[in-house]
Amino acid sequence: MSEPAPDFSEPPPVSNLEAAGLFAGLAGETRLLVGVSGGPDSVALLALLADWVRGAGRPALHAATVDHGLRAASAAEARDVAALCERLGVSHEILIWDGVKPATGLQAQARRARYELLAAAATRLGGAVLMTAHTLDDQAETLLMRMAHGSGPSGLVGMRDRVRKGEVELVRPLLGVSKARLVATARARHLPFIHDPSNGDSRFERVRWRKLLPELADEGLSAERLAALARRMARMEQAVAHRAAELLPILSMPVDAGQGVRLRFSALLAEPEEIVLRVVAFLLDEVAAEREGFGRLERLESCVLALAEASRHNLAMNRTLSGCLLSLGLDGVLTLRREAVRRRGVHPATS
Repeated sequence: MSEPAPDFSEPPPVSNLEAAGLFAGLAGETRLLVGVSGGPDSVALLALLADWVRGAGRPALHAATVDHGLRAASAAEARDVAALCERLGVSHEILIWDGVKPATGLQAQARRARYELLAAAATRLGGAVLMTAHTLDDQAETLLMRMAHGSGPSGLVGMRDRVRKGEVELVRPLLGVSKARLVATARARHLPFIHDPSNGDSRFERVRWRKLLPELADEGLSAERLAALARRMARMEQAVAHRAAELLPILSMPVDAGQGVRLRFSALLAEPEEIVLRVVAFLLDEVAAEREGFGRLERLESCVLALAEASRHNLAMNRTLSGCLLSLGLDGVLTLRREAVRRRGVHPATS
């Protein structure tokens, strides 16, 4: 790690007063675990938290670094983070990602492994709130990637500032703060940080979008505008989810255990299309929770459109989607069951 010289052309660093506002929702917690990679974002978050928790009645702060073992310098960098934590008076643990690394999808798999290791560490601490240093720039990149992959309103909400993942509460307090300001914060505090070369590797999709962001900003599509879009989509998402939750108990029909779920689909069609899609998506997840990744929304839209047309013409229809068999009866009732395991060469007929 090196200590870069101050750059007075940088944007203003995050002050302790501003950080106190960002962390205000954490005052009632008992323990916090911050993931620190050694980059400027997480190092700045670590230092801001270390100052904030010194206040009376504040939660205990712990830090952890995941050594993915993907670069020769990673072990030494993790030890450097441990030394910085000792200097700041924060307990620290190094978590090792063991095992064979995949030849493809490396970044995605590394991200999953990182969250699993950090979540396990938070659990060992007695249910600590896990904190990460995702920034305004990260949010913008995420939205661009999801738009490119055809995400709907749920995906365009972007990363949430607080979400529960399994047994662990995950908090991202810096989603409204630019990376440039966090770099400035680390430099103003003379905090050493690393530059991960993979962050500039154009083989990775996120990096390619990152490099496009300045050009998009010149055309008005800045990180701030993208973050505002995410907030607006979150409002719409909340309204859609609320209406779908209201309809489910009204339109659901009794069914024997193990026989899937039944829904008065013809009655559901009186609702706006987005509500119809949300209700069917919820039931798909309930019956067969396998998620097929990007492209699932397009398949859902196509399936629901076909079922809706059949219902309006009083026709029966079968469709398969996401490991689930959807059967529409002449009575307008839609039954969703987990699709039977297929034998090789045998495929259920659809109409």
